[in-house]
Amino acid sequence: MTGTGHNTRKDAAEPGGSGREQRSRHRARGEERRGEILGAALEVIAERGYRGATLGTVAERVGITQQGLLHYFPTKESLLVGVLRIRDDWDTGGAVSRKDFGDSPWPLANLETLVEYNVMRRGVVQTFSALLGESVTEDHPAGAYFRERYRWARAGAEATLRREFGDRLPNGLTPERAAPLLIAVMDGLQFQWLHEPAGADDSGAGGAGVDMSRAFRDFLDLLYGTSRDAGGD
Repeated sequence: MTGTGHNTRKDAAEPGGSGREQRSRHRARGEERRGEILGAALEVIAERGYRGATLGTVAERVGITQQGLLHYFPTKESLLVGVLRIRDDWDTGGAVSRKDFGDSPWPLANLETLVEYNVMRRGVVQTFSALLGESVTEDHPAGAYFRERYRWARAGAEATLRREFGDRLPNGLTPERAAPLLIAVMDGLQFQWLHEPAGADDSGAGGAGVDMSRAFRDFLDLLYGTSRDAGGD
């Protein structure tokens, strides 16, 4: 009887440990589901663009109800910000903390590669640009994301320019002053390219659209103070 009572008390003490395990599994499953939703959202954005990425479409892709999706992402904006955070992790290589991005500067050539890669993912660039434009309104749910992003992006750009040029660029600007210009060109080119990519002009106005990769290389030539494209016009 004593042995049985001892086992009973031991078993009674186990639900606490079992409960912790259940909570851990529940959290892991929740993170897994969030990942599935974000992956589906990326697919839908790539296929249908920013406006086509409705909560209902994403939920259907995952195999859950829209109400179930809202448990993880209460608004479309929160879902799209989640997608952009994944994009940022990819773009910084995953191994680099966004907040510490300035401590691990990229070579300037990596930014050229990033711009070329963005040409191949129009839907994600469209999502970024649309949310960026909307986020300047007061209390927009994506505002905090973009403010944080621009802080670490400027720090990263400054570190990249300092790595490339030292304390002064050939034109005399410091990396600190040139960093916002670098970010502005990258984001501004995206808006122009989304409106009129190279080869897409049918207005008859004589424009040829924007070759985003080429335009960014031209900007870097301005920073270097010389043309690096021997075959250029």
